Amino acid sequence: MSTAATSPTPPPDPDPQLPEAFHYTPDEEKYVLQADALRHRQLRSAMLYGSSRYWRRRQRVWPAVIGGLIITALVCGVIALIGAFERQQEVNEQRGIGQFRQQSAPVSVFEAPLLPDRV
Repeated sequence: MSTAATSPTPPPDPDPQLPEAFHYTPDEEKYVLQADALRHRQLRSAMLYGSSRYWRRRQRVWPAVIGGLIITALVCGVIALIGAFERQQEVNEQRGIGQFRQQSAPVSVFEAPLLPDRV
């Protein structure tokens, strides 16, 4: 008896009408493991880089995030400023400052020129 390991011989194709994908493949486990490793690499890169085909062309998100935060801060500041202005107007009306200005007679402006004419 020989001690050399013999590789399994492929069985003859029982049906030549079968597609090539269903024919006997030597080292099928190796190909299955390689396909599984490829699928894992593809899924990992899809999770890391998104759905873009070219990860180097990926647009950066941080400029948009910073711009959005700046715009949000400006909008909040304008809303706070408008609210503070309205509250100050209410306080002025309660103190009577706004009513005094509306009831007082308009001050006439002297219509003389500011600089004397030197003719």
